[in-house]
Formats: sequence, structure tokens, C-alpha cells
Amino acid sequence: MLSTAPPKVTLRTAPTTPFDGAIAAARTCYSPRVIDTTEITESQRDTIGALTFDAGHHTVYQHAHFEFGLENVSRQFVWTFLHSYPFYNSEQSSQRYVKLKEPRAFVPPVAGEARDVYERAIVRAWDRYAELSDLLKDDALAILKALRYVRPTTSPDRLKRIERDAEKRAIETARYVIPIGAFTSMVHTLSGIVLHRLQRMANTSDAPHEARAVIGEMVRLVKEWDPLFFEKVGLSPIAADALPEAGFPSPRGGGDRYAAAFDARLDGRWSRLRDTSVDAETIVADSVRSVFGLERDEMTDDEALNRVMNPAANRYRLDVLNVSYHSPLMRSLHHVNYVFEKRLSHTADSQDQRHRMVPASRPLLTFADTSRPDYITPRLIAANACARATYDRAMREAWAAKNRLLELGVPLEFALYVLPNAKTLRFVESGSLLALLHKWTLRTCFNAQEEIYLASMDEIEQVRAVHPRIGRYIGPPCVIRNGLTSPRCTEGSHFCGVPVWRDFPAAVRRL
Repeated sequence: MLSTAPPKVTLRTAPTTPFDGAIAAARTCYSPRVIDTTEITESQRDTIGALTFDAGHHTVYQHAHFEFGLENVSRQFVWTFLHSYPFYNSEQSSQRYVKLKEPRAFVPPVAGEARDVYERAIVRAWDRYAELSDLLKDDALAILKALRYVRPTTSPDRLKRIERDAEKRAIETARYVIPIGAFTSMVHTLSGIVLHRLQRMANTSDAPHEARAVIGEMVRLVKEWDPLFFEKVGLSPIAADALPEAGFPSPRGGGDRYAAAFDARLDGRWSRLRDTSVDAETIVADSVRSVFGLERDEMTDDEALNRVMNPAANRYRLDVLNVSYHSPLMRSLHHVNYVFEKRLSHTADSQDQRHRMVPASRPLLTFADTSRPDYITPRLIAANACARATYDRAMREAWAAKNRLLELGVPLEFALYVLPNAKTLRFVESGSLLALLHKWTLRTCFNAQEEIYLASMDEIEQVRAVHPRIGRYIGPPCVIRNGLTSPRCTEGSHFCGVPVWRDFPAAVRRL
């Protein structure tokens, strides 16, 4: 039985007087002291509020932050809208480690046969998820027993912990069949100006119906908290037919041709280096020298690169707090950029996009929809013939349901919700070396999500080929920290069981 409900939005924390805080901040710019909110007058609210907002001086509205609790929102909405830009913070319920016990998902405003097709597709996907979870647990357990050196003398308590871990690995992989319309929950924090922007842009994503409902409720709660924050300033949402994106052709099934061409360019890779600075190593070296006012005869390129990239010379590389953006030395890595073409599943990219300093041109699925099944298959499933058969059947069923909904006249926006987490996304992603270095350090760890790990390994292999003096110092925490600080592995009890530092990047990841 499918369970659904309207989105539930709660305002957890907020400033006492966010609008007056913005006006006080604006007045402080022209005062020798900090202006208190108690000093703000009605006249200043009317004049300064409109003047700052309409002129684009929006930083004053950034001081107010609103912390929301969000429940009964879909993974698709979160991916296509709520996490599609950099200026937010979220803590989201994980499908990797939280078992999905009952079908809970967004249901669009459709009726009759379309409603039946939609609900059957969601429930059937949950059945496949349960089947795969059972089929994969023994495979995951066998691999973990080998990695954790289980012997006949292994204690029952330790064996139980390994069995629980195997179950988590199984559901982490089985979740690929769960629909992108599945519900999630989160704590979500953003600034006041970002909330204004979300209201303005509510129609821009693949899930405008859901976006209008969720953002509308967030705005309503803030208005209830402080009516002035939206009454005195603000802009209405851009109409759907006025969006620049609306002017592009959107043929159904047009995504099949694009997908084939994109994959041909990848030539078997998860991620392909498309462009970078030819003189990247010299640029980094020049940037290091510029920080310290040095000429080349005082510091060579090799020495400069060693000082910033080598963790033995640059202890910031070992700091788990990631203070790179605060370091004058590390900021020299800002000036070299890498551009990649890549493909990931919807579920993997939902994690990948959290690296907000590495932005991507992600697809609007309402434009890039494929008529044929188009999905990623995890290696654990591919290695089990029975699981593979169940998985492929689940993919065919999902696409058949989506195509049937389109035949019944359901808007593509709503039909997409029945597609699985495994749905392939193709996009262009880029970032500075500073941002990518942090990402690659985290995502070349054997505990990283499988696809993001494989894509990251593709990327650093290509970086090593074009910029060997940079690439030699890229790797997971255990490799970067080896011989320099303790512990090598920062994962604690979640250590993968493989001494990766002995043979990186050739070490084999089995799970």
C-alpha cells in the first residue's frame, strides 16, 4: 500500500526580527557604529527596505538565516531544485544506510487509470528493492568477511557487526530501483535573500508543482514569523511560460539520441577531462610566488608546487576541517580549473551535487527524457546473475510505467517521478583545483559512493597524465596522511579494511 501526504514544512529557528535586522545592517554601512534593530523606524523600513532591495544591494538580507524541517518531499524535487545551487545547508535522511520499509512517495494530481499505473509502479519498485536487498546480502557479507579477515575464532559480536554492515551494503545497492519520487526528510537552512530567490525561481526545475508547494509554505511560515520580510520587499515568481528555458524544444524521446552521442564521447569512462589550463602547473607556481612576493630565481616551479601540494610541506592538506579557503597559500589553487563530461545515476549525483564548489550543468529531465530504459548498474548487482535479472526487470517496469503515463496524457513532470534512482544523468562539471582537491580527497576513499569514487579515479588519472606534478599529490586521506600523522584513516571504525596507502592508485576496491 502506497503512503503519501502533503509536504510538511516547519520553521525550526529564525532571527527575532529578520527584516529590521536587514535595515539595521544597511544603516550600519553609513554609520561609525553598529546600528541596533531597536533603532529602526517605520519610515526606514519603507525607504531603506525598497531602496536596498530594488537596487540589488541584497547582502543585507543575507544575515537572516531560516532553519526549516522538511518532510514528505521527493528526492526528485531535492535534486532538481533544492540542491541545484550552492547557497544552502542540508542534513538529509540517507537511503544508503536507512532501510526503506514501506512505499512512501509523492503522488501527482492525476486520477483514473493514470493514478493506478503510477501507484502500482511505486509499490512494485519497493517490492524489487526488498528482493534485491535479500539477494545481495550474502554477496556483500562474503566480501566483507574477506576484507575483515573473519576466522573461525572471530567473536560472535564482531561477526554480528559485520553482518549488519553487509545488510547496509545490500540496501545501499538495492536502493537503485527506488523511484525518484520517494519521500525524504531533512533539516534545511538558507539565508533570507536565498528564500526570496527560491520564490522567484520556483517554476524553473523539473518539479515546479512540488517546488511551488514547498517554497510557498516556507515563505508563508516566514511571513507568519515576520510579516515585513516579504511584505516590504520581494518579487513574484517568474511565470512558467516566461522562463528562458521554456523557449527550448522539448521532444519526447529526444534524449535517446543525445545520450548515445554523449556516451560515445566518454568512450567507457565515467568522467572525461574536457578542458583545463595548459600551463596549470606554472600558473599554480606563479600564484604561490605572488602570495610571498618571490621571483622565479628565489623559488622554482617545482619548489612552489611542492610547498602547496605536498602534504609533508603543507600541513593544511592534513587538516580535517578543510581550512583551504582561509589559507593564503592554498588559495593559489583557485586559478587552475578542470572541466569534465561525466555520467552518474540520479542517486549518485544527488550526493555528488553536494560538492557545491564544483558546479555542473545538470540536465532538465523534462528535456532529456529517454523512451528506452537508460540506467546505471552497480557492480554488486552485475556480479550476481539472479540479482541482475531482477534489476533489469525493475528497470523495464519503471520505463514502461513512465511511457504509459505519457500515453495517458500525464505531464512529463509527473511521469518522471516513477523512474528509478538508477536513471542515468549526463552533464558537464567543472571546478577549481582548490575545490576539486577537497572533493577528490574525500571521494577516492574506498568508503565513498561507488560511482563517485569511480568518476573521481577517472578524473585524477587524467589529471596525472596532463599535470603529473599536481596529480602525484592527489589521493584519499590514508594516502595523503601516510607517514605524516596519525591515524592514517580518518574513518575510524568504518575503515574499509584495505591498506590503500601501500598501492594507490592500483589498489582494488571490491565493494
